[in-house]
Amino acid sequence: MTQPPSQQPPQGGGFGSPQDPQQGFPQPPAQPPAGQPGQPPAQPQMPPVPPTAPQTPPPAAPQPGYGHPQQQPPGQTGYGYPQQPGPYAQQPGPYGQQPGPYGQQQPGPYGGYPGQPQYPGAPVPGAGNSGRNPFKGKPAVIIGAAVAALLVIGGGTWFALSGDGSDPAKPDAKGSSAAPAPTGSGDVDQDGGSGGGRDAQDDLNAGRQPGEAKVEWLVTNDVDLPRNGSDVHGPWVVGDTIVKAMYKSVTGYSVADGKKKWEVPFTTEVCAAPVAAATNGTIVIGVKDGAGDKADCLQLQQIDLKTGKAGWKQTVTKGTGFSSLSDITLAISGNTVTAAGTNNSYGYSLTDGKQLFGKPSSGCQPYAFAGGPKLIAAASCPTGDYEKQQHQISEVDPTTGKPKWSYKLAPNWEVDKVYSVDPLVVSATQRKEKKWTVFALTDTGKLRSTFDGGKDKFQPDCGGSFIIFGQNLEGCVGVAADATTFYMATAPTALTNGTNDVVAFNLDTGKPKWRAAAGPQRTMTPLRMEGGNVLLYMEGSWDRGGAVATLAPTGGSPKVLLQHPASTAKIESDFYSPQYAYADGRFFIVSGRVSATDDEQEKQTKTMMAFGK
Repeated sequence: MTQPPSQQPPQGGGFGSPQDPQQGFPQPPAQPPAGQPGQPPAQPQMPPVPPTAPQTPPPAAPQPGYGHPQQQPPGQTGYGYPQQPGPYAQQPGPYGQQPGPYGQQQPGPYGGYPGQPQYPGAPVPGAGNSGRNPFKGKPAVIIGAAVAALLVIGGGTWFALSGDGSDPAKPDAKGSSAAPAPTGSGDVDQDGGSGGGRDAQDDLNAGRQPGEAKVEWLVTNDVDLPRNGSDVHGPWVVGDTIVKAMYKSVTGYSVADGKKKWEVPFTTEVCAAPVAAATNGTIVIGVKDGAGDKADCLQLQQIDLKTGKAGWKQTVTKGTGFSSLSDITLAISGNTVTAAGTNNSYGYSLTDGKQLFGKPSSGCQPYAFAGGPKLIAAASCPTGDYEKQQHQISEVDPTTGKPKWSYKLAPNWEVDKVYSVDPLVVSATQRKEKKWTVFALTDTGKLRSTFDGGKDKFQPDCGGSFIIFGQNLEGCVGVAADATTFYMATAPTALTNGTNDVVAFNLDTGKPKWRAAAGPQRTMTPLRMEGGNVLLYMEGSWDRGGAVATLAPTGGSPKVLLQHPASTAKIESDFYSPQYAYADGRFFIVSGRVSATDDEQEKQTKTMMAFGK
């Protein structure tokens, strides 16, 4: 890799193409990007990163475990996706080709465009289901938003939807829903339910073998969903409660037995949520400001996830012109929650909802934030040239929104994902040239390294719901980082017989330090760091349970913490676009989207499962 001029990350290096569906388009700059309006970029190749620009593809969407039927977009073949020639060839899996909302492929962080999973019974991006257009009422240009499944792990969080059939509170004058006191208890299917090929009365642990983890509970859906189903936000684990949000409610369940503890219902749909809650268990979610296809995601609602108590409400100022087409995304850092979309960004106090800062009056405009120990902003800067985009990434003060430092990418490179906030590891793409790169920055915003992926193909998994001209910077799995090392999983391919490795990169040099293999016919996904080790999910298959394992920072073989029983492997494999959480020795699997072909099947759909010792 040659060092490009200025701050730009070096060209060259980079990875294969990670499989991660992009969420809509990266935020457009102050002036519209070059190209035909409403048209997504062609699928990126993975050639060396051009001088002065980092090559970073978006993270890939979660893939079913080995042995599980692959949900591949039309025209894709093999275990993953078609291979791209050269070191940056198309990568199978998350960054393989996936159909975009316009029928075109969307670029993936590492060269390809992550393959977007198609929800069972849900519309394919850009197409309606049973003639229903999910973007009806919005200008045609927004139909290009891509769909991705969000996998969230760490600190615990997840949302499940559950309703008790009661009438929700009436909306206030601004259109948001009042959040009544927590209610009821949901059904817990501890006998396996009637789906997934098991008898409704059998014991989930009847076939459990010595040394295998125990299935602690299994929950089925009890919500009457719309025809195309609903995405799930979360989960979040806070103390003895696991929480998820779906459709028109936020619901908390007991981590011990899966019983519903509380529910906050709304009259309109939940439309946005942060990847992680605040350290005190507080979260702010986005709720649509009305019903129907023309409703906007502008209402913010604070909720205490420990108790289910709803707090303050706030309305985000709607953007004008092109900015009005963008959905918001949310992030939390310290006592600040940010709401951002194209050319529209705000910060609010997590305590009382008062606005702390708004969009800058001029200059670079933040379009998305990543939260946690630091608040990181991705921004688009004016260039005066319609065909030239200029992006930058900054650490900003959570109370003022002012940048502490800024790092400019090379022209036409876009910040795509933030794989880690501290240390800061960023994914960037150049959609027109179909390029992708991943680089690390120092605490002061200087280029620390650009990673050299060689000929490997990588598979970060990031996602979100229908985000229109918005960008979730967070929520990627398949990656993890500590103070000195960045860990990323390779994509399993037919050539590797469905297995994969985790490659450890030196954050100071960008060079690989070591690699660890998952083992014969197994794939592993880094979730986050846990006690100094890399926490992994080892995917199962139809006849073998998955597992939770750790990998030492020095490499070696995975150490299994929980081996899920083979007797419930089919149920485990049946969760669609699964999201995971691990806390206090328990592992939770949550469906990332819930939908069914009829009401009876909808009630039998398994939505959440817990394993323990």
